[in-house]
Amino acid sequence: MIDSILFTRHGHVAQLTLNKPEKHNSLGQQELEAIQHHLQEVASDRDVRVLVVTGAGEKTFCAGAALNELGAGKISGDHFQATTDMLAQLPIPTIASLNGNVFGGGVELALSCDFRIGVEGSRMRVPAAAIGLCYPISGINRFVERLGVNLAKRILVASETFTAAQMLDIGFLDHLVTSEGRAEKTSALAEHIAGLAPLAVRAMKDILQQAAGQGIDPEAANVLSDLCLESDDLQEGFAAQREKRKPVFSGC
Repeated sequence: MIDSILFTRHGHVAQLTLNKPEKHNSLGQQELEAIQHHLQEVASDRDVRVLVVTGAGEKTFCAGAALNELGAGKISGDHFQATTDMLAQLPIPTIASLNGNVFGGGVELALSCDFRIGVEGSRMRVPAAAIGLCYPISGINRFVERLGVNLAKRILVASETFTAAQMLDIGFLDHLVTSEGRAEKTSALAEHIAGLAPLAVRAMKDILQQAAGQGIDPEAANVLSDLCLESDDLQEGFAAQREKRKPVFSGC
């Protein structure tokens, strides 16, 4: 693969690192294709229980699509949206560990994850309206689903700049930490989630995503619930409670 997108895995936790800090970790065609490749790997690997998405450097998590390639027609909004859609649709929990500022499509990339950790002193802005772009439709829908219409208007229509404290206040960030504490917080959250019952975690993520979208499909939700009720993991969870120990879940 390419050096501008790094993929690692330790135990049940995988990590994607946007590794082009000199370009604010913007994403061109090569980067988007590499991310899609790794997301397919993650989706098919049952041993991966959590994915962390982060950026290299200390300035910017991601500035979105590479504007030089976007302006030259080398990539399109659809190509970027296909990537964020794949990330949002992963069956496992995902964590955006924001190492710095987040701009443009990078905001949606972070919103496509289930949890977001930000650092003090960072900023967020989507400048589409300031340069004459209409943000892609599916992306607008993601902003509305995750943050609500009013906040989506402030971010997209008014192109407001948000401080780190404001990002936490509006619910964009789940956790706000120092730059020095980000890696530790990210690792602790990822390892905690990886230690939970995988079937139950996947089932509840699926049902919650249904609820946030078109509504819960009762039949499909009941199938997921029954899988958990009939699982070895549930018995392991009960046994661990009785024996006052930490459970070891197999995902079966």
